[in-house]
Amino acid sequence: MLAVITGASAGLGAAFARKLAARGYDLLLVARREDRLRALTRELRDEYGITAEFLAADLTDPAALESVAERIRTAQNLGLLVNNAGFGTQHYFVETDPASQVQMHLLHVVATTRLTHAALANLQPRAVASTGVINVSSVAGFAQAPQNVSYCATKAWMNRFTEGLAIELRSWKSPFTVQALCPGYTLTEFHDVLHADRSAIPKSFWCTADFVVSESLRGFDRGRLFVVPCWRYKLLVGFLKILPGPLMRWGSVYFVRRYRRSKAA
Repeated sequence: MLAVITGASAGLGAAFARKLAARGYDLLLVARREDRLRALTRELRDEYGITAEFLAADLTDPAALESVAERIRTAQNLGLLVNNAGFGTQHYFVETDPASQVQMHLLHVVATTRLTHAALANLQPRAVASTGVINVSSVAGFAQAPQNVSYCATKAWMNRFTEGLAIELRSWKSPFTVQALCPGYTLTEFHDVLHADRSAIPKSFWCTADFVVSESLRGFDRGRLFVVPCWRYKLLVGFLKILPGPLMRWGSVYFVRRYRRSKAA
């Protein structure tokens, strides 16, 4: 069975690749950085004896996206798509490069839509259990915060999109599983790229990529729609779901102002 993983060159994507290879999946790894993809596919072939290929592609480019979608749609042994490719920014929306915000929507929303459609179009005629799609979302999708407007918004969209698919598939009595994986702070390159200060977040709130992926796959095996790794984040999400909107917005403003004062000091 084949697993296709986007954003596979590092972080959660690479962790998914290793965990799925250990389960005996063949792999198609998609990301922009060809050198990393080449090294990872070689490593996984040698260690697990699987078939591993890579496809260097920028999914914000329409032609590249269509090429990857067609590869997914026509794969004869497709079993799982992991929509993991993504990035964040850490600036007030009006101060960001507008191109970066458009790219974020293209990657998180448009690419996820197109590749998921291709995967389900491939899987639907075969109706095989234990197959489907994992969309890597975020705890941020349950809230909104200054300096993360587009990120929170696109992850919220991803949650609702995945939930809508689950409802449709259940109405068809489909055997496929769709999952929104919603991790909190995770020890990957994601925050390094943002030049974020990890010390501002208590160590107990940081999860490893291996832990997050293990929780995701365990949830997938059980057919769980939303997977929130770590009990701390489960509590947080539960709290956010019952918190009135005005209070949530006040809290977001309060904490970002407090954080800015602490940085200035």
